[in-house]
Amino acid sequence: MSDLFDAASDRGAPLADAARPATLEEVVGQEHILGPGKMLLESIRRDTLFSMILWGPPGTGKTTIAHVIAGTTGSIFVPFSAVLGGVKEVRAIVDEAREQKKHFGRRTILFVDEIHRFNKAQQDAFLPHVEKGTITLIGATTENPSFALNSPLLSRCRVLVLTPLTVDHLVAILRHGIRILRARYGLDLEVGDRILEAMALAAAGDARRALGALELVATTMSGRRLEGGGERRLVVTDADAEKILGEKALRYDRSGEEHYNTTSAFIKSMRGSDPDAALYYLARMLEAGEDPLFILRRMMIFAAEDVGMADPQALVQATSATFAFEHVGLPEGYLPMAQAAIYLATAPKSNSAIASYRRALGSVREHGALAVPMHLRNPVTDLMKEQGYGDGYRYPHDLPGHWVPEDYLPDGLAGCRFYEPSEIGYEKTIKARLDRMTEIRSRAADKEGKR
Repeated sequence: MSDLFDAASDRGAPLADAARPATLEEVVGQEHILGPGKMLLESIRRDTLFSMILWGPPGTGKTTIAHVIAGTTGSIFVPFSAVLGGVKEVRAIVDEAREQKKHFGRRTILFVDEIHRFNKAQQDAFLPHVEKGTITLIGATTENPSFALNSPLLSRCRVLVLTPLTVDHLVAILRHGIRILRARYGLDLEVGDRILEAMALAAAGDARRALGALELVATTMSGRRLEGGGERRLVVTDADAEKILGEKALRYDRSGEEHYNTTSAFIKSMRGSDPDAALYYLARMLEAGEDPLFILRRMMIFAAEDVGMADPQALVQATSATFAFEHVGLPEGYLPMAQAAIYLATAPKSNSAIASYRRALGSVREHGALAVPMHLRNPVTDLMKEQGYGDGYRYPHDLPGHWVPEDYLPDGLAGCRFYEPSEIGYEKTIKARLDRMTEIRSRAADKEGKR
């Protein structure tokens, strides 16, 4: 029996290219720039594109977005590789774009893949033509544009940041890939949900890597074909997938008990100020194939909930680690994650933020929407001024110490304290300052009462 995939090289483009969306409706992920009402989506639909730089990790949709633009815009679309082309080719494209605009009124969109590979002189060749509107430039890069591109060119483009695709996004893309493989080979290909999820986890946000794994698993299988009833059937098993993904990736179940047990142990180790245990569970989750962005989201929540005002820099550390991971990816992405985990575990702890919010929320629910004091209202119209909006408000920055003893809570809640700082870490400083302010406010109120 001949192999179903013997002629794969004659069957068309690699799966990652064949599965590339052709329309806006087919694009998966990047909703923050392509969602309903978003600027890029509307500009594509209206064919009013602006020069832009698409910045993001590999496999997140930079070239896909360019292809969608090519298929939907009424402009001339010219793809260009910064690796293969140079200034001479750019000038020829610009000359043709100038002629098209002059004689036919058609705009030219120049898509430059890996634009960070252009040197300063090559990037400068774009400047006057982007500025004059001769071409609309769309550059794609995996490098930080602030460092990879000249400031003059960067100032003439909008930077759109693409983020790693989620596991759910990648599973949807893999299902589309399966449909393509079925049609391409006339094959009833079956891949279980668990294997698809393992492939998505192993891809770490990269659609190209996920589709490459799927294609490799399918094309390297042997002895799994069943014939009968005129139907060819190929079932991908755990053993087949392990050849590509490895056994560990398939053993980790995001929805199973071990997932929740390990996540809980990680959080509680940081809460208990044990950096060694926190690092152990972090490494265990990453090695098992957990979505790093899930771990980072938990760390950001932890920074606000468990460290809080005892060290306000904790949230900065967790957020910075997330930003760093999104632009570095694995394998090096574990470094900012490990640094943040150590910081969070060793930081002083306070849950005052969540406790304070709950007290404030309880007051809102008990008393309802009390009237905002008149002196705090913004007198945006003459009528509001006549009604007394803003009367008596004292601007703190006009006074010594940039503070004034004032009542800001609604009538009926004066003197209420929802935030009770602890004596730990930075909160000790906050507590001392608030206590002094309370004392000054109390003395001011006493003076008012004696008048």
